[in-house]
Amino acid sequence: MDKELIANIKSLGLDMINEAGSGHPGIVLSSAPIIYSLYANHLNIKPNTNWFNRDRFIMSAGHGSALLYSTLFMSGFNFTIDDLKSFRKLNSKTPGHPEISIPGVECSTGPLGQGIATSIGIALGEKILNSRYPFINFKTYVLVSDGDLMEGVSYEACSLAGSLNLNNLIILYDSNNMTLDGPTDNTFKENVRERFKTMGFNTYLVKDGNDLKELNEEINKAKKSDKPVLIEIKTKLGYGSLLENTNKVHGKPLTDDDLKQLKNKLGINHTPFYVNEIARNEMIKKINDRVSTIYNKSIEDYKTYVNNELNGDESKISFLFNKYNYNINNFNFSLPKETESLRVTNQKIMEAISNYMPIFIGGSADLNSSTKAYLANKFDITSTNYSGSNIWFGIREHAMGSILNGLALLNFRPFGSTFLSFADYQKPAIRMSSLMSLPVIYIYTHDSIVIGQDGPTHQPVEQLSMLRSTPNLDVYRPSDAKELVGSYQSIMANYKPSALILSKTDVIQKNTTDINNTTKGAYILKDSPNIDGIIIATGTEVDTVLKISEEIPNLRIISMPSKEVFKRQSIDYQHAILPQDKKKIVVEASSSYGWYDIADYVIGVDNYGVSAPSNDVLKYMKFDYDSIKEKIIEILNR
Repeated sequence: MDKELIANIKSLGLDMINEAGSGHPGIVLSSAPIIYSLYANHLNIKPNTNWFNRDRFIMSAGHGSALLYSTLFMSGFNFTIDDLKSFRKLNSKTPGHPEISIPGVECSTGPLGQGIATSIGIALGEKILNSRYPFINFKTYVLVSDGDLMEGVSYEACSLAGSLNLNNLIILYDSNNMTLDGPTDNTFKENVRERFKTMGFNTYLVKDGNDLKELNEEINKAKKSDKPVLIEIKTKLGYGSLLENTNKVHGKPLTDDDLKQLKNKLGINHTPFYVNEIARNEMIKKINDRVSTIYNKSIEDYKTYVNNELNGDESKISFLFNKYNYNINNFNFSLPKETESLRVTNQKIMEAISNYMPIFIGGSADLNSSTKAYLANKFDITSTNYSGSNIWFGIREHAMGSILNGLALLNFRPFGSTFLSFADYQKPAIRMSSLMSLPVIYIYTHDSIVIGQDGPTHQPVEQLSMLRSTPNLDVYRPSDAKELVGSYQSIMANYKPSALILSKTDVIQKNTTDINNTTKGAYILKDSPNIDGIIIATGTEVDTVLKISEEIPNLRIISMPSKEVFKRQSIDYQHAILPQDKKKIVVEASSSYGWYDIADYVIGVDNYGVSAPSNDVLKYMKFDYDSIKEKIIEILNR
């Protein structure tokens, strides 16, 4: 029966690729025994339910999507043959790479490396939840390819997994020594198991990926490990194909002759999308028989905990099952009365939020002392105590973003911080946050060339434009404490990712800023009966333009902490704030790119900075007070 099920999983995967005219048959043929063994014999899953305590499986080698979908179908998940026939077609349940909205798919894995890094966030999340709620205890499995392990983000994330001793993580490494362009000997010669041992993993070897007995024995050992586990499974790419063990079988459909001879070898019916219903029903029954007792005990453990520890009040842990938005209007914020750096104000606000929201957790890329994004009123998460709220990510910006995605998939509200110029390191993870609409908060400090002597490598110029160009990501650059609170109100009220841009330098606490207006994205900070021009500013530049408006009459000053939020307001509100017949000038210490959809002129920074004291940098870049004022006057006189 095992052989018949594996054969049917392979044939369905190949038929999907053949029907679509594109896909990756190599991994279908090499990894089918791995994924079959996992689903049939190990994964604690309950298809088509929202069982929170299920094991998670992440297909990091996302090009193996046809293999995953055919396995999910054979396991009883909510797929039909028509769904499989629609592989890679518009609006199907079977897109080219796994996506979060699909039954049985835990996350959108996207580019190689993202899946394994995200899975480490899921494993960490389980450890944190288990320390708080003992009835939560699941494993995280991830299937990776040579390509996943070549990507730098996998090393970053696995290094942290070893440091935190995430022994609930099991990595299944499809080791076939072949990539799209050819043998891995050309590019990838290290001993992977030895590398993982040095990172704190236990490592095992399966010499033949078709040997189900050996596979199951090693997975069983892994489930009992005192450390995170890597199982290297030696396979042959495209096993059984005429192109077996060559790069030619990696990424394009098999020929008709190859498909025919393969189905002969597999002993499978040649009818496209043939299903052995007896075998499928047996697999579904096998999973149900194995898991039903575990599932029922899990439900009973949950009920016992609620009754004994929460006096029957399930609402206290309802975040486990629902994607909640939060109203922080009543939180107790102590706002500064005078000047203060927003990174300092932010720490105070974050600590207040964490008192009300235990799922508000995160950390920085080794920059707590600089970004101040640290919950001083909470404990640190360590390899021996996962009950805290502060995560030490180390100098791993990219992995931090991916791990935050994994935490968000468990309904945490996670944050991660670094300098704005280092946002580039995180871009692939930010993109996956946005694609999956995960409520990750990216906190960036040191937000302009004004940081001075650190020089152009640390002075952000193009990063704000990059962030604002990312679909489904809200970017906030508040000008003072009230706007920072308003930004958090907007962030917590929307289940989506956000980037919070904060100053290192002190900002003035202004009388006319407003928390509620901030949630509209932009509002009038200072007005005039006769408007000669409208100045739009963000962040620390708001203080600058307000001062300039004392010297230049007839200006309307707009604070725009979030362009994305403002663009979601009604057209009437947008036009009321920014009348079409008035000159509109943006002032921001960043690239001018991306502002001309609402502004006529932009006074920005379109070149890299220099290393010098702050005032010298501003004068050199012609972004000092006098230069900005002169440019505004010149524009108004045109």
